[in-house]
Amino acid sequence: MTTTTTSTTTSNRRSIAAALLARRGTVYLPSQTSRPTVETLAGVSLLDADLLDRGYLMSAELRRAFTELDATTLTAQGRALLGDIDRALGADRAHTPLFRNFPDSTPDDTFAFYVDRVLAVLLQAPEQPCVLCGTDSTVHAVSPCAHLVCRACFDGSDISACPICHRRIDTDDPFLRPQRPRRASSGSRALPHRLRVLAHGGDYTARTADGVRELTTLLSRPTALSPQDSDDLSLLLDTRGRSDLSWLPETIPGREAKARTLSWLLDDRSAYDVTLPAVATRINTATDVLRLLVVRSGGDTGMITIPRFTVVPRPVRRALLAILDNLDPQLVAEDMRRHTTAWKHAAERLHPFEHANRYPNAALAFAALREFRLTGDFLSTRLNTTASGVPAATTNGAKVLVTTWAAEVEGALTRSDIRHALTLLTQRPGELLRRLDHLLRTANDEDTDMVLSALGRVAPRVAPAVLLSALGEIRTRARKAPEQRVFFPKGGNARVHIVADERSPLTASAVERAEAVLTAEILRRAGELEHVDLAVVDAALDGVIAPFAERTASRSLVTLPRGSELPVPVGQTIRLFLHWMESDTSGRTDLDLSTAMYNADWQHIGTCDYTSLRYAHDAAVHSGDLTSAPAPEGASEFVDLDLDQLAAAGVRYLVATVYSFNNVAFDDLEEAFAGLMVRDEPGTTGGVFDARQVEQRFDLTGQAKASVPMVVDVAARTMRWLDVAQGVTGTNHAVHRYVDDLATLGQGLTGLFTSGARVGLGELATWHAAARANAVIVRHTDGSRSAYRRRTDETTVAFAGRLGTPATDDLPDLDITQAPLAFLLRGDTPLPKNGEVFALYPAGLDTANVRLLAASDVATSLG
Repeated sequence: MTTTTTSTTTSNRRSIAAALLARRGTVYLPSQTSRPTVETLAGVSLLDADLLDRGYLMSAELRRAFTELDATTLTAQGRALLGDIDRALGADRAHTPLFRNFPDSTPDDTFAFYVDRVLAVLLQAPEQPCVLCGTDSTVHAVSPCAHLVCRACFDGSDISACPICHRRIDTDDPFLRPQRPRRASSGSRALPHRLRVLAHGGDYTARTADGVRELTTLLSRPTALSPQDSDDLSLLLDTRGRSDLSWLPETIPGREAKARTLSWLLDDRSAYDVTLPAVATRINTATDVLRLLVVRSGGDTGMITIPRFTVVPRPVRRALLAILDNLDPQLVAEDMRRHTTAWKHAAERLHPFEHANRYPNAALAFAALREFRLTGDFLSTRLNTTASGVPAATTNGAKVLVTTWAAEVEGALTRSDIRHALTLLTQRPGELLRRLDHLLRTANDEDTDMVLSALGRVAPRVAPAVLLSALGEIRTRARKAPEQRVFFPKGGNARVHIVADERSPLTASAVERAEAVLTAEILRRAGELEHVDLAVVDAALDGVIAPFAERTASRSLVTLPRGSELPVPVGQTIRLFLHWMESDTSGRTDLDLSTAMYNADWQHIGTCDYTSLRYAHDAAVHSGDLTSAPAPEGASEFVDLDLDQLAAAGVRYLVATVYSFNNVAFDDLEEAFAGLMVRDEPGTTGGVFDARQVEQRFDLTGQAKASVPMVVDVAARTMRWLDVAQGVTGTNHAVHRYVDDLATLGQGLTGLFTSGARVGLGELATWHAAARANAVIVRHTDGSRSAYRRRTDETTVAFAGRLGTPATDDLPDLDITQAPLAFLLRGDTPLPKNGEVFALYPAGLDTANVRLLAASDVATSLG
């Protein structure tokens, strides 16, 4: 089975204020010290209430800063803040479903409703009685689809579109009548899990300083950035100058971040005297050069799709050729073979053969790439001379040949020559870890010792992401299960492959030894970070997966790593939502929000979609199928899920999906997003879209036509974030066509993330705490706590293994509020100033006082 991960190629960039609000939870206000008036105090109270309705609170300091603004400034700042929050939540759009009094007015019998529509479209004639009820003078055409609709049979105060085709109709069409008042909520609404207390970040000078800090953080990450982080990087770069690059790090470890930054440096030709040397010193591979060319031409940093290269100015062309010329020709040739077509197009812009005398090694690499045929001309003579000085290059009288490192490795593995393969692989430690499973499967007992010895030598030189990935993979290989392999290839539009696992298991001894080497390396790296007396770890983080494949992550309200699982509180229900708006290029577009239900064996037992608006009466209820989404209102669909009723109906797993019925890619739409609300009680209570109850909102982007955001384990009352886009073919995509594929996808990914093949963020937090703290407090999900202190002569490995077990210590004097290192599900406890903390939900953490870590930072700090 093949699916594609959610990808992004375009975005609406948010403002600096919105970016820092999302990243730091801080609000920046102009410096004013106006004396509070009755008018401003009332305005601040109203703003406080509006924020609470969106799931946010003001800190005492922020409230005081708002009261010191004059009325005009307070109004402008308050509206801007609420606007940024509404856009993040999806509350800036009108959300009107087909059945406006959903879920109460959703038809009980979808088939009967469909039959009425068919009869009306086939048999109804103008100026004739209704074919359904026989009433005279009630049948009229609606605009613009011109379907004949009986106003007695179809309720214009509830149905918001044409009852026949479900397309949006003119807002002033007489069929549409004012909506009946919805039943008010019968009780107070709970605060959302994502509740956040907004802090006062200071004035605009402080905002600039915080922007620089966020920029530095993004530039220091060695892993690929998520699409939202990439957008924010571009936004923050635009606040910097090119004439003075003292703010620019000497090294940018992330390849994609480097390409974006260097491309930005080259956007201003007048600054080439400063920027070209800075670019040259920060490029160290040929792929860096190609990625820079791709980004300059508007392509994605993953280089999955290569655009037509734009013109390269002569100074940049010479600088890039000089960079290539100074690199190892064998490595350059190897990098070029990975992207042969792209490099051939790049050669058309760089003109390497015109400068063969000045940049001979660069010309040699391009000649090998293009399989340049040697003759007796000047260029051939120059290439022959250059090749004679390069050990890996040869000329057979007709062509230039360069032997690549990868070809040598493959040859050694094919011959089962482990010794030679290790000699080569130790030159590139990351490649050794990626091939560790292959090496151990191929090796005999003597070779296994050699492989594990080499692993110990190279592990300190491997990137954190590769280290964690290798650890997760290798520790599951002593057993056959799961019987499927899941691949997440790189790229902005990467595919997820699920195939049968035909590998033979590794020996338990080899797995145990490899796992010990990798775990010890993680603990060693963590031990080199800042040491503290006390650390706190939430056991609830065990369900959160350490980030991977972030390049393909959706832009979302809550940055939840793919594969993470969180509980749904008892007594609350889930409401899924979808909103989209057509563009001029997309034309009429029909997106469908759907769910597929499965039993414990992943056998399909039902759906809730436009063909079945209700499942098991009220267990799952759909708001109706809108088939167009013209601007400016667009269209919205909802599905209510009552987990107790679903469990009673025999449902164990529920897969949520969004399909583009008429095969329009998400990127072609003006906008498209989906998400979920966690509601206090079922039924029609308050508005159909309640910003306060929104727990997750994410963009639908890329060339995908089907998104699978999550799977719900009904029995366990948990939601697992998948964030993948299913591969589909043809058109008329609907959930009932793909129930078998969804079962394979859901079962395969659930098996992957529960097998231990991906390191959990809770594990990583435990390793940090064990290596860096003298004492650790573990907070359990039931509210209890366990305390541990490193014992005399207790190794870090032993201490890490004891955390979370019943082998606790009696430490009644430990105070969580004094812990300078914390890994929390919710930031619901005060922490000391300058404390280092990760919190999936920052809640009341004041980012002005603590160093708030992202999930990526927890992993990349081990670099």
